[in-house]
Amino acid sequence: MDISQHQPGEVRSVRRAGEPPSAAGLLPPLSVLDLALTEEGAGARDALAAVVSTARRASELGFRRVWVAEHHRYRSVGSVAPAVLSSHLAASTSGVRVGSGGVLLTNHAPLAVAEQFTTLAALHPGRIDLGIGRGPGTNDLDTIRALRRGADRATDDEYRAGLVELLEYLADADARRVLPGADAFPEPWLLSSSVGGSELAAELGLPLAFAHHIRPDNTLEALGRYREQFRASRWCERPRVLVSVETLCAPTHAEVDRLGRPAMLAMAAAVEGRGAEAPLLSPAKAATETLNPALEERLGRMRAAQAYGTPEEARRRLSAVASQTGADELMLSTPVYDLNERMRSLSLVAAAKP
Repeated sequence: MDISQHQPGEVRSVRRAGEPPSAAGLLPPLSVLDLALTEEGAGARDALAAVVSTARRASELGFRRVWVAEHHRYRSVGSVAPAVLSSHLAASTSGVRVGSGGVLLTNHAPLAVAEQFTTLAALHPGRIDLGIGRGPGTNDLDTIRALRRGADRATDDEYRAGLVELLEYLADADARRVLPGADAFPEPWLLSSSVGGSELAAELGLPLAFAHHIRPDNTLEALGRYREQFRASRWCERPRVLVSVETLCAPTHAEVDRLGRPAMLAMAAAVEGRGAEAPLLSPAKAATETLNPALEERLGRMRAAQAYGTPEEARRRLSAVASQTGADELMLSTPVYDLNERMRSLSLVAAAKP
């Protein structure tokens, strides 16, 4: 689906070719990041079915792509196998691009990743993205060692070597050896939340997906380094930037505060090292929980860099992020309890007028 051709219900605030993101208050194309949130009292089947529902709705609304993440042994996150989940999403939707945001390469053999995503690209040509990240997806050392077959955390050099190897497999001639007769290939992206990761994307000439929703303080410096140091490659002729933004849109401020409280408590648990065991509470239960005032203030500053608010406010904040970062695309992460509330948030952002 071409998001620039407006249909009823589609994202209507889209930047025109050659126009800066802030011009006339227009937004760049929008996409979705889904963690397969496992709500308190729900099971894995519910969480994964909700990802499919969200992807279908995002496609109807004209969002460009839907990505799923890789996390391990978090009570509130069901996105543990991005290749498997991406395959199911691609088979369950049409038009919208799907893929990983991302495959954490230090947990996998590069050849295996190349085989999985080249197969996906053959099954769904022109629709598969391969976002690649560095971290292990968990802070639990036993889990890291199980994923890495006894090894501890990977070094920067190991990660770079694995990434280069993977890209070699994805090059046209090598991809045909990875999957005999292949004539469609996944689009590689490098995920980063740091200056170092952005510099690596620039060195290898990869499009960059920056985790503004995790490290907003790093965003501008990292994107500046990426653009300054970018080298054109077979993958990308010019710098290309996607910025992920935590986004919650509701009709009133009271609803925004109520729906946003569970995610703030989950972030507090992560900051305090309890993230793996923290469930995603319902808004009703979250309303009874209190935080240390200093931590609440810190999390509030992080949230201020995101896009929380009524439709007009959320859209204005997304436009501000696009203008400040020069993003070619924004990816919305909506960590909200209840599938219907998540889909309503996406719909309200899509329908908000310039």
